[in-house]
Amino acid sequence: MRRWRLKCSASGKDGRSPSLVERLCSVGESREEHFESMKIKPTALSLRRAQDRGHADHGWLKSNHTFSFAEYYDPAQMGFRSLRVINEDRVSAGQGFGTHPHRDVEIFSYVLEGALAHQDSLGNGRNLKPGQIQLMSAGRGVTHSEFNPSPTESAHFLQIWIQPRELGLTPSYTEWHPQPEHAQETKVLVISPDGRDGSAIIHQDADIYRLHLQPGQRVTHELRPGRGAWLQIAEGTLTVNDLQLNTGDGVSTEEPGTLELVAVRPTEALLFDLH
Repeated sequence: MRRWRLKCSASGKDGRSPSLVERLCSVGESREEHFESMKIKPTALSLRRAQDRGHADHGWLKSNHTFSFAEYYDPAQMGFRSLRVINEDRVSAGQGFGTHPHRDVEIFSYVLEGALAHQDSLGNGRNLKPGQIQLMSAGRGVTHSEFNPSPTESAHFLQIWIQPRELGLTPSYTEWHPQPEHAQETKVLVISPDGRDGSAIIHQDADIYRLHLQPGQRVTHELRPGRGAWLQIAEGTLTVNDLQLNTGDGVSTEEPGTLELVAVRPTEALLFDLH
């Protein structure tokens, strides 16, 4: 079968009606422009390197602040959507935060190493272990304390603050513990506004996932229009759409599309999908 090739050139500039060949060329050019617009474009990512975070050393407490917190202030790093605080804390053996108040904030801790003893004015008392999450909604007011109960080992955890959808809520407390079926899952929902799939409940339009990836494993996340994603690497190395992230790094995007994450080293991370 013979294939004909149209020879296209500029037309319609001399006032005459375009020929059949010229009309076909015009259609072809329109289709090329259409397919060009359909090509997948790289998602714009905003990178927050670990070494650029704020640092605090109080002796018993060593902390890295992703966003402005306490004595660390950077007007360009005040949070991301409803996500207000990501602190990576290391607490010495037998030390901790004494009883103090909070209000109108959703607070959760994700233990990485050691243990964390939590007590609050709602009557909750827990010793959290690695991989476990406790989520406290401070609402109109609550007090709590957090201590490292070990006399010999330090505690290492992430503390996260998220702004609630409204002020003056009734204080509440919820937890998430990994189950045996989660051991091989690369992506698990741990916090959500409706508590689906056994997740802890937050008073905000926020879905938060725990990621566990071995080298070469990959996972995707589809970000819908109008939402934003923040990825925080607790430990390890992975790539996000070919951008490499290491322990302590964070990255965000507000462009809808697919995020593809591939582990370079064993990696543990938290992925926030926020309204």
